[in-house]
Formats: sequence, C-alpha cells, structure tokens
Amino acid sequence: MIIGIHKSNWGFTPDWIKYCQENSLNYKLVDCYSPNIYEQLKDCDALLWHYSQSGAKEVLFAKQLFYSLTYAGLKVFPDFNSNWHFDDKVGQKYLLEAIHAATPKTWVFYEKREAFRWAETFSFPAVFKLRGGAGSNNVRLVKSKFEAKKLIHKAFGKGFPSYNKTVDLKENFRLFEWDKKHITELLKSIRRLFYSTRYAKTIGPQKGYILFQEYIPGNAFDIRIITIGHRAFGIKRLVRDNDFRASGSGRILYRKEEIDQRCVKIAFETTAKMKALCVAYDFVFTPQNNPLIVEINYGFAHQAYFPCPGYWDNNLIWHEEKFNAAHWIVEEIIKSLNNEH
Repeated sequence: MIIGIHKSNWGFTPDWIKYCQENSLNYKLVDCYSPNIYEQLKDCDALLWHYSQSGAKEVLFAKQLFYSLTYAGLKVFPDFNSNWHFDDKVGQKYLLEAIHAATPKTWVFYEKREAFRWAETFSFPAVFKLRGGAGSNNVRLVKSKFEAKKLIHKAFGKGFPSYNKTVDLKENFRLFEWDKKHITELLKSIRRLFYSTRYAKTIGPQKGYILFQEYIPGNAFDIRIITIGHRAFGIKRLVRDNDFRASGSGRILYRKEEIDQRCVKIAFETTAKMKALCVAYDFVFTPQNNPLIVEINYGFAHQAYFPCPGYWDNNLIWHEEKFNAAHWIVEEIIKSLNNEH
C-alpha cells in the first residue's frame, strides 16, 4: 500500500507526512500540478491533497482531478461526497435541501426580474452571500429592500469581485490587534488594495446569480462540529463585536460544556446521509433554540483544534484525549483501503 501526498507545506500535509513516517507507512510525494500526475500515481493506492478554496490554480482543476482519479481506482481525500460542494454555497443549498437537513431558508435567483419580485415582498433583514469565500468575507447583512435591490442590480450587472480587498484589510487589521495575525499579513492586505490577487483575476467577477439566506437573529456565537469517520469534535466561536458573523472571528471556546450535543448528533446523521468522509458544519440557533446548519466544508485549519479536550464517537460517547484530526484522515483512508482487500 502506497499513499500519494501532494507536496506542500500547507494545511494537513505536514502532519500527514509526519504520521506516515512515525507509523512506517509507505508514502510518496507527488505534484498534482504536473501534466504527468497519473504517471506519478501509477504505483499509489490513494491520493491526499489538502487544497485551498482561495488557490488560483486549484480552483481550475482540483475537483475534476479528484473525480477522475476515482475512475482509476484510487482512494482520494477529499472524497467526492466531501468535496463536490466545497466552497459552493449554491451547491450546498441544493444538497442540504435534498437530504432534508435543518437549515435557514435559502433563495437563489438566476433572473434579475425574479430576484426583484422576491425583494418586493420579503420582510428584511436577510443574509447575502456569494457562493465562495472563507471566514465570512463574502457574507453581509441586508437590512432593507433598497439595499437588496442594489445588490441584485450589481449581481446581474458588473458582478462582485471574488476577493473583497476592503473586507480582507479590515479583518486582518482586527486580527492583528488581537495578536492573531502577524504584521506581514496586514502589510499584504494593504498591498492588495492596489494589486488584486491571482485568485480574483483567475475567477473573475461573480455574476449572473444572487443568493439570500434567512437571517437567524439573537446568535452571539455559532457551533462548529467536524466529523471524520466515526469521530467528531467541536468548538464554539463567538461573533465579532457589533456583528452577526462568527466564522473567522478568532474568538474560540473549547470546553466540552460549551458544545450543544444536539449539533454533534445532527452532524453524524447528516454526514451519514451524505456518505462523506469529512465534513465541517457551522450551526446557529433559532429563537426557539433549535440548531440549524448554515454551511458545510471539507477543509479547516486543523491546528486551531489542537486545544480541544476530546471528541465524541458516533454513539455520542465522549473520549477525553488529545488528537490530531489530520492523522484521523490518514487512518480513514487506510481503513477504506483495507476494507477493499
């Protein structure tokens, strides 16, 4: 058994490599950007690649490569069911509705006239989102019909930049003040005010659709639950000051008692319906205190979860022990390979 790992110093990759080395697992580093990637993988049984939603090159082909490799008989991470909806809130809307998951109501329009008609009768506020973007960067609260119509007009006109340089600068400055970002990250954001990112140039403006989601008031935090195989762990993320968004806030609580266990149960049930290997869920709560799934994801900054005191198994039994989620991914891939033989 040989595990192919895309060579990188980012994300899960260094811990995947370390885990393979410490457990004497056969692995080889490959270059997924190479034209001969199939040749590199010909003696491999699996491919692991933690790719980013903001990578200019990855968004052009990563999903297609993963889908194609499954036809060659390889196990891949992220697997199809964890990956096809990655960084795609439009796709997530349809998926979560199809499996009858509890979510805020979400509307996607592909005609300007239909969007205007909806805005005329809707009782605002609502949440506007672009289909892609991490850390709440492309998410905003729409407080009035007038504001919604301005967004609709733009969506079916020149569109929205895939990278919001003003929001990015504000976020990096806020995190810099919290000692969560280094000065170099802040300086990069300032530079990007004048020079757009390669990602934004590659993707181009987002246009031709508009997405609104029901605003769920009264949430001072959200709950992030991540399932990997038969294990799950979670954190509570507090919202930013004078804001409604928790994702990317950097304000995290780790104690088990902070996590609503109903979210863990729903996460396991939803992952089973999706038949996915790894899913991260963001939950908010209705005024009646019922959890709703706002977004899902396959990738996450796993180092941020090292302080978690333990995890739940799929019987909702708590295990008080430290863990590295990146290691679990390798274990799940090995388990699936062994089950085939």
